Formats: sequence, structure tokens, C-alpha cells
Amino acid sequence: MRIVFILVLAVGVGLAGFAVSIAKDRFDQYQTALAEQRDAILPTVQVVVASGQVRYGQRLTPDDVQLIRWPAEHVPFGAFTSLEDLFPADEDGQRTVIRMMEQHEPILLSKVTAPGEDAGVASRLEEGMRAIALRVDVSSGVSGFLRPGDRVDVYWTGTGRSGDTVTRLIRANVQLIAIDQIADEQRSNPTIARTITVTARPEDVAALTQAQGSGSLTLALVGVGDMTEQGEVEVSTSQLLGEVQEVATEGPQVCTVRNRRGADVVITQVPCVN
Repeated sequence: MRIVFILVLAVGVGLAGFAVSIAKDRFDQYQTALAEQRDAILPTVQVVVASGQVRYGQRLTPDDVQLIRWPAEHVPFGAFTSLEDLFPADEDGQRTVIRMMEQHEPILLSKVTAPGEDAGVASRLEEGMRAIALRVDVSSGVSGFLRPGDRVDVYWTGTGRSGDTVTRLIRANVQLIAIDQIADEQRSNPTIARTITVTARPEDVAALTQAQGSGSLTLALVGVGDMTEQGEVEVSTSQLLGEVQEVATEGPQVCTVRNRRGADVVITQVPCVN
């Protein structure tokens, strides 16, 4: 009797295991078919994303990233589609993060350096651009509320051609890449900077250098979404105060002769002789 019971129990366990195996296979087949249908409806590709938060200056390693499926038509420009592209085997050194990224945020070319480079200012310059440092203080530097990544308009104040004091917009939408020696765009604590580093074309570098040497510079912070094109802006002291310069008009020349007659002096008008 006991042997029969054991045999029945073994058969029951075997049938239960077989049923679980069949159910698991059915579930896997369903998941595969569902994934195939999803890909058929919305084509996807693999994109390298951050597996966790990565901060400015951090060396990027394979442990910091992962591959996820991303809609093929909406892959961000500069995204990496394989780990071999992000960590090429023939390059020495790791990439460095130059912009903070959150978890599952795509790794972009604009957010990391080339392999082996650090997060210095030179790695953030676009082709044809130069970096120039400008002196600022609490008034000209927008009271310390500037941070790397902001855009500013640069105004020059000096003596104009007419000898009057003039304030003029000399460069608009200038990109800041560093405050003093800090290039981290995620810094949020206000700091009274002594110098700022901006990007400019070579001709703009010459203009800013000349302006800084011949007058004083003032920065005006540009809004994040402000793409307004600025025209010519110039205000002189005369325009500011509304002064009108009067031009003296020269009247007819009058010539006189003084003659003394006793105690009196007689003034007589006579023709002028040059």
C-alpha cells in the first residue's frame, strides 16, 4: 500500500513539473511574439545610456552604462549605439563626463570627451572657436549669478568719437564655458567671479580684447529660451540726459569809436575796416 502511494505521489509531482515546464515555454513564446510584434510596429535600436547618475569630471567606465532599446526614428544626435563605439579598443584612456547625466539618459558625444582627454576647457571648444577670459566684478558679472553654459550680451562703455561717453552692445549671445577655474555647468551656488571664460571667433576675440583695454565691459544675462536677434544698440550721455547742444550764431560785426567830450564819452558807430 505504501509503495502504491509513493508511486502515485511521484507521478503527480512529475505531471506537475511537466505542466509548469509547458506553461513556462508558452509564456516565453508569448513574450517573444509580443516583442516581435512591438518591433514590427515601432522599430528600435540599441542605445548606450547611463546606468546611474554620472557627474562632471567623472571617468566613464563600462560599469556606468548599459544598452537599452530606443525608437529608431528618435535616436538623439551623437548617441552611441554600441559599447565598442563608446569604448574603442584601439584608443588609450577612458572618456570623461563634461555634463551631468541622470539614470537612463543617453550618452552623447557632446556630454563626454574623446578617449583619454580630461574635462578641460579645450575639450569643449567647437571647431573654429577660441576661449578668452574677461575681467568681471560684482556689478559687471550679474552679481555672481552666472554659471558655465549661460549666454550673455557684452556691452562696452567708453569715450566715443565725439568725445561723449558711449555704451554700446558689441557682442550678443556669447557662450560662457567657465567661471574663474570652474567649468562644471551643474554648479548652482552664487559666486562673485573675478574672470569668466567665453567662446568666440578669432575676430570676436580681437574685438573683446580691444574693448576691454579701451573701456569697461558689462554683461547682461540672456534667458534660456531667448533667441532674439539683437540689432545695433548704443546710448550716449547726451541721449540719456536729453541734452541739446546749442550752436551760437554769429551776428553782424559792429565797429565803434569812443570820443571824450569833457566829462562825457560819446560812442559813434563807424564802418568796420579789416
